[in-house]
Amino acid sequence: MSDTNNRQNTYNQQKEVIQNGTGFIAALDQSGGSTPKALKAYGVNEDEYSGDEEMFTRVHEMRTRIMTAEPFNDERVLGAILFENTMDREVEGKPTANYLWDDKHIVPFLKVDKGLAEQMDGVQVMKPMPDLNALLEKAKSYPIFGTKMRSVIHKAAADGIEKVVQQQFDVAKQILSEGFMPIVEPEVNIESSDKLEAETLLKAEILRNLERLEGEQQVMLKLTLPETAGFYQELIDHPNVLKVVALSGGYSRDESCERLSQNKGMIASFSRAFTEGLAKSQSDSEFSDTMDASIGKIYAASKS
Repeated sequence: MSDTNNRQNTYNQQKEVIQNGTGFIAALDQSGGSTPKALKAYGVNEDEYSGDEEMFTRVHEMRTRIMTAEPFNDERVLGAILFENTMDREVEGKPTANYLWDDKHIVPFLKVDKGLAEQMDGVQVMKPMPDLNALLEKAKSYPIFGTKMRSVIHKAAADGIEKVVQQQFDVAKQILSEGFMPIVEPEVNIESSDKLEAETLLKAEILRNLERLEGEQQVMLKLTLPETAGFYQELIDHPNVLKVVALSGGYSRDESCERLSQNKGMIASFSRAFTEGLAKSQSDSEFSDTMDASIGKIYAASKS
């Protein structure tokens, strides 16, 4: 069988997992700017590494411990989002994405954005991604199912929100053309003073862009947990949306899960709320027990 056929077969199997599986997606994709904070929360201070290479080695050790722990399995975890540096490294002698899919049957995604531009018009669009095609070409060497890219909305500014969503969908179409499932993530800042108004504008803009997709093209959406329960049901039910996942956005695990449980059809794609409480100093059994409790709580909220 050709590599193209193999890749398509894998993609179809992974799509089935995401579309019909029960569970959530773990976001393990902190990149350069957010890695020191993630390491500090885990108990690794900045004086314990020097330079980016050592920093990424430390965070890969943390992620490896998470991915190889017994509770991190396909019974409750559907997928995991990786940073490029994590995709390039190995877990137990295999490329990370291969380990996740082959050994754990967990669907790997890849964060592809290069960070946020300065705030303008109440939003932060994504920085240019001139190397996106090269990154997607590299990702084809691994069983990567989809991609993720993040923008941030700070205010209910119609022009800014239109720019954010338009950019997200323009890049999503490029990603679709290369055979990957894009996760469109226009995050609404939970500290926004007009969060509900911003969400109203955002939903309308997403619906407009979904109508512009071709035929049966689908995207995934990663959205901040809304102020009104069930607010995104129209998006969840939309034929051009494979799945709507929720980001924790700075809410604690307890609040994230409480809000998520009120939004039927959304599943979690948490980062900080997922790893909350995990520490380097824990014994393997303490680490496993802490993760098991975290996964259990997030899983329950995702299937409610």
